[in-house]
Amino acid sequence: MKIRAIVVATALIGAAATVSAQPSARLELTEASITDVQAALTAGRISSVQLVRQYLARIAAYDHAGPELNSLIRINPKAAAEAAVLDAERKAGKVRGPMHGIPVIIKDNYDTGDMPTSAGSLALATSQPSRDGFVVKKLRDAGAIILGKSNLHELAAGITSISSLGGQTRNPYDPTRCPGGSSGGTGAAIAASFATVGWGSDTCGSIRIPSAFNALVGLRPTQGLVSRRGIVPLSHTQDIGGPLARTVTDLAIALDVSVGYDSEDAVTNVLRDTPAPRFQASLSKDALRGARIGVFLPYFRETDAEIADTVRAAVAAMRAQGATVVDVPMAEFDTLMANTSVINLETKFDLIDYLRTVPNAPVKSLRDILDRGLYDRQLEVRFRVIDTVLAADSEQHRTTLKRQAALRARMERILDSLSLDAIAYPTVRQRPTLVGEVQNGSTCNLGAQSGLPSISVPAGFAADGLPVGIELLGKGFSDTRLVALAYAFEQSGARRTAPSTTPALVAGKAPVSAPIVVTTRARGIVATTRITLDRVHSVLRWSATVKSTGGAPPSAQLSALVLRRTGNAGRISGPISGAAASGTTSASIAIPAGVSRVSARLLGPGQASGSGSFPLTYADRVAFDAGRLTVAMYTGAGVEPVEVKLAR
Repeated sequence: MKIRAIVVATALIGAAATVSAQPSARLELTEASITDVQAALTAGRISSVQLVRQYLARIAAYDHAGPELNSLIRINPKAAAEAAVLDAERKAGKVRGPMHGIPVIIKDNYDTGDMPTSAGSLALATSQPSRDGFVVKKLRDAGAIILGKSNLHELAAGITSISSLGGQTRNPYDPTRCPGGSSGGTGAAIAASFATVGWGSDTCGSIRIPSAFNALVGLRPTQGLVSRRGIVPLSHTQDIGGPLARTVTDLAIALDVSVGYDSEDAVTNVLRDTPAPRFQASLSKDALRGARIGVFLPYFRETDAEIADTVRAAVAAMRAQGATVVDVPMAEFDTLMANTSVINLETKFDLIDYLRTVPNAPVKSLRDILDRGLYDRQLEVRFRVIDTVLAADSEQHRTTLKRQAALRARMERILDSLSLDAIAYPTVRQRPTLVGEVQNGSTCNLGAQSGLPSISVPAGFAADGLPVGIELLGKGFSDTRLVALAYAFEQSGARRTAPSTTPALVAGKAPVSAPIVVTTRARGIVATTRITLDRVHSVLRWSATVKSTGGAPPSAQLSALVLRRTGNAGRISGPISGAAASGTTSASIAIPAGVSRVSARLLGPGQASGSGSFPLTYADRVAFDAGRLTVAMYTGAGVEPVEVKLAR
């Protein structure tokens, strides 16, 4: 039967989908920055105790409920008491600085003298360090409140954030996908506003990858600016800690707390007689004016088309702010990068050395963990390979360190010869992988294996709503310059949007979605459709019934009831063939404005009722909020097209 008639009912209005209520808090914590929170604390609109309670309410609503992000391994049981002490200090006129009374999240490989440090391993669930690590002590001295410790890829040995103690962390932008790793717990928690800012560690991308996948900004500092003491090691050569934040200003505040000389970590000797860099002081909205940015072409190979387009658009925005942009090819890059990682050569022995410092450590080595079966199965192959390394000092290790030095020298020569402030490329060349699958496309090894500083900044979103990050890499100790460039880029336009799965709480709880009832009529047929858009679970639920109002001719019987989406102009990627020998073939193509397409079929020919649910895509959520999502009823041949637009 030829389908000709269309009746379009009222657009679904995003504001009507959620029960409306004013939050009880005088400060909305969703997306609140350090400066926002500090201003509210200073004005007396909120206390640190109240902050702790409200962040814990968000965690209760969304971490093991709602979208079940599973970002945290443990909550600090003394957080409220610590907040009360800091409130008393503030009342007495003592404010330690911009972090005073601010709740933060730290990765559970940072030593805390009052809580176990597990590194995500069931084997270390009760491992209690004797004191705080260097960064943790600096945070507490600055007045920060350790709210909780986040999940990570077990022992930080991967980039999908799964562990035997913490389980699988999920991406708040799409809970079917990974949040990046290994600091994915921190990334997901900060993206979901479980705290103001969080700390991770980066051995090969573990700050930058979760930053990219969660629309955050994160810097891997130059090796030597941050002490490694009190961070469970994966590789003493490549490990370094640092913050992940929702804004560059927050990142700068957090970095100023993190960096500094530590007499117990020789790598920080570079700061022994030199003042530590000052990141807040480096921020300038004009930093891109006169800057030179190189587009690093080797990292645009085998890159998702939308990611490449988004990163190039970000570079174009930098050019519009006054930067000179040049392409940087490098034919010998793959050869230069080969065999430059020392991670698997160092983990076994670094872990033994660390465990010797822990009183009554529950295990003594990776071999103990393997023998007792206290690891997630996804880590087994890597752990067993690592355990086969025979000696910490080997010819292979020495050769690899020389290759790292050559890589660093070559990259700095390129930056110098072209007078570049930084080179730019995608932080990750492929989208966040689905839970349980292998993540491909990382570019993390350049910064990690050269030891050069690199920062990931939100570049925008792909058509499916997944965040895209752009990475900037500079010369050694150009960290403040990179942060300034990132700040200036951030000022060119908002490129971060909060995840829809973790909205503002209503009366301390996740908002409850209310159904919208849509009625469509055509030639004696009435369809009643109830739509519930559940943002927290990213699901659209529906039920529909069709009735005749009497005497309807056969030609007016229902052909289909569908959900349609209008608009969404721009470039999108999608499959064009599933028959290729190598798998599905995809293409990127421009979509004109104003077009409509079917998002979901609700009822078909002869169906009088039905109900169901389906995952809510990012494009449908955007269309819903913009009033471009409609219910359409199609009837049979012989009926002239009729379109009815109802009031919202």
